[in-house]
Amino acid sequence: MPDKSKAGKEKTGQLPLRLRLKAWWEGYDQEDLAKRWQEFQPDAPEPEPDKKAAKSQDTEQARPAPVPDDSVPMDPWDAEKINIAQYIWGEGYCGPGGPEHVVAMSKLMALSPEMSMLQIGAEIGGPARVLADRFGVWITGYEESPSMVDKGNQMSVMKGVEKKAHLEHWEPDNFDGFERKFDRALAKEAFFTIENKRMVLEQIEEKLKPGGLILITDYVIGSEATYGKTEFKEWKVGERRNPYPVLADDLVEMLKHVRLQVRVSEDISDTYVDMINKAWAGADEVAARLAKEEGGDRMIQMLMREAEFWTRRKKMLESGDLKLWRIVANKKAGGPSMMSDW
Repeated sequence: MPDKSKAGKEKTGQLPLRLRLKAWWEGYDQEDLAKRWQEFQPDAPEPEPDKKAAKSQDTEQARPAPVPDDSVPMDPWDAEKINIAQYIWGEGYCGPGGPEHVVAMSKLMALSPEMSMLQIGAEIGGPARVLADRFGVWITGYEESPSMVDKGNQMSVMKGVEKKAHLEHWEPDNFDGFERKFDRALAKEAFFTIENKRMVLEQIEEKLKPGGLILITDYVIGSEATYGKTEFKEWKVGERRNPYPVLADDLVEMLKHVRLQVRVSEDISDTYVDMINKAWAGADEVAARLAKEEGGDRMIQMLMREAEFWTRRKKMLESGDLKLWRIVANKKAGGPSMMSDW
């Protein structure tokens, strides 16, 4: 027997969640799709205006915009955004690359319980916790978002790994250096938002033990011509933090400049896009679950904005203007450091 309540909802003329998400993801115009949807339902009444949404919009427009404090970096994350991201990417993750991917890409690091690791771009600590759990390594993760640091440390406590997967807040452009030495270093999609990459690499090299390894996955540009493209400028404006991507060759040269020996340098964009597609394939189910929760409309709007964000990134990757690059480098055993330990 057909679900009459569901059928009734479909006759309101409002575009179903599944199609709304598809519109975001594949670049279609939502209003155009809604009109076409309405045409296929000739008996359907005109959709009533959403008075609650209109009132909320009027309130937002009437409210004066906050004056930004340039001395305090804005945190693009809050508790709700972090929760929405985890709906898509999985518990502990706010972007592509779940536990199995993190373990697979870290195998060349030869991790063990006797080792310590420095991680840049720790987010809420998903990779740190899975590596600590799988290999026993001791990880200190550095993250720019205070909200992510707080949430990540709470999750580490709940998982019983607060000592092995600890997060700290840092500001890469205003940082004096790391306090202690590490056997390994990991930077997962973190360097492209750091303007002075060479300085941070020098700080990492200084504290990386002789023979130590560093694994970097990061967004790089496909060619110098990318900088002048409209698509690049639009992507840049839509990012959560100002991006400063460079050519893969330039990133490799920076590593060599701080006397790190590059062992692996490869394009993993196709694998990365596959992970994005796989994660977002179930977005309509996520939206359906959110719709049943308190504040569901607001959370669905946040989900839609997140879909728009990842649509822009995916298109840049698919065009080749942006690439996801993987680099493994090591510090020469017994070799001189770029910066003195004295």
